[in-house]
Amino acid sequence: MALTGLDIFKLLPKTNCKKCGMPTCLAFAMQLAQKRAELDACPCVSEEAKNKLDAAAAPPVKLIKFGSGDAEVQIGQETVLFRHEEKFHNPTILAPTVSDTLSGAELTKRIDAVNALQFERVGSHIGAGAVVVVNDSGSDATFASVAKTLSQSVKLALILCSESPSAISAAVAETASLKPLIAAATAENVDEMATIAKDNKCPIVAKADSLEALSDLTEKIKSLGVEEIVLSLASETLREQLYDLARIRVLALKKAFRSLGYPVLSLATGDTPDQQIASAASLICKYAGIVVLNTTEPYAFLPLLTTVMNVYCDPQKPVQVEPKLYTIGEATADSPVIFTTNFSLTYYTVEADVEASRVPCYIIVVDTEGTSVLTAYSGDKLNEKAVADAIKKTGIEDIVTHRKLIIPGYVAVMSGKVEEATGWDVLVGPRESTMLPKYLKEVWCSSGN
Repeated sequence: MALTGLDIFKLLPKTNCKKCGMPTCLAFAMQLAQKRAELDACPCVSEEAKNKLDAAAAPPVKLIKFGSGDAEVQIGQETVLFRHEEKFHNPTILAPTVSDTLSGAELTKRIDAVNALQFERVGSHIGAGAVVVVNDSGSDATFASVAKTLSQSVKLALILCSESPSAISAAVAETASLKPLIAAATAENVDEMATIAKDNKCPIVAKADSLEALSDLTEKIKSLGVEEIVLSLASETLREQLYDLARIRVLALKKAFRSLGYPVLSLATGDTPDQQIASAASLICKYAGIVVLNTTEPYAFLPLLTTVMNVYCDPQKPVQVEPKLYTIGEATADSPVIFTTNFSLTYYTVEADVEASRVPCYIIVVDTEGTSVLTAYSGDKLNEKAVADAIKKTGIEDIVTHRKLIIPGYVAVMSGKVEEATGWDVLVGPRESTMLPKYLKEVWCSSGN
């Protein structure tokens, strides 16, 4: 649990030396509690106090990394129960499975399906972050062979799924350099699994059927020298999974229960992709760090990745595009000029509708701190000065020969002031961008512009 300013003050030297830049040690402690200062700024703090403060300042949910290079992913390091309190830090990893019973063309087909689970949405790349190799065959050699094939064919973090220490050992021998996540250690195999994880510097999944057993298991794993742990609770129903995920988060954050202060791996339940979508979406919203799915259907992954994107975006910092001039199609000096805001969803919606019109255009993106048209206008972030500044910065006046600007219909009230501030003629466009293709063809093109 985070220390208060007074708790921190008790650990400081109380000399009021001002070397930290603060007038008193109490003022410095208050700044530390609010994360507005660094402990290193105090040259007089003791090592004992440093160790205590570092331990108290550690995130209640430990940061875990696995994978290597560009495929490395991280989960955990969460500090709040609800996103609006601050933000969620490390997005849920979606991981499709690959059974080691597959071979030949079937294995190739599955690998291709996994590799295809990458998408672009509102200017951001989203996709599956890991792939799970499942030891369905029961064969150590087969498991290791498929794991090796995946490590060479799929550029994702690797999760090795088997409760057989010999199978895990064989697979890790082929993939250790990729730092796979080992799943899973149980009460029965914990000594052997922890040894493999420690020797190969791999994180490990602790799997149990109750919170009490899971807590005991993580303590056992730590005593064996492994600190990087992911939790997995064998819940029978989705309802139980969600309840347990919430309990783990509350115990870690509110009760400082360190033995459960780790990210969680959950399995999406359901026999069909549709059922797995519903299950996975619920798990994403209730704190799962990794969600494993048996499907590789793109129509299942895209909405789930969108859910992850929405849940884990910073609520205080909307997703934005760079405010600048964008050219759509082979625009010329006679092409129309439109403006919109730099809220990603707004811009990419407008861009798509302009492209659909097949009328080459220029889009001026005005910096409204990532807010939509009406929100920006209501907050006075979208006004005639902002538009005039954007026109000047983009240099559009040196690109087109006309002086006609199409503005969103929802801010038609701005037209007069924009004309005065810019010297351009303002054309009021449609309220909804879906009407832009019709507007550009019927109003802009037919009017001889």
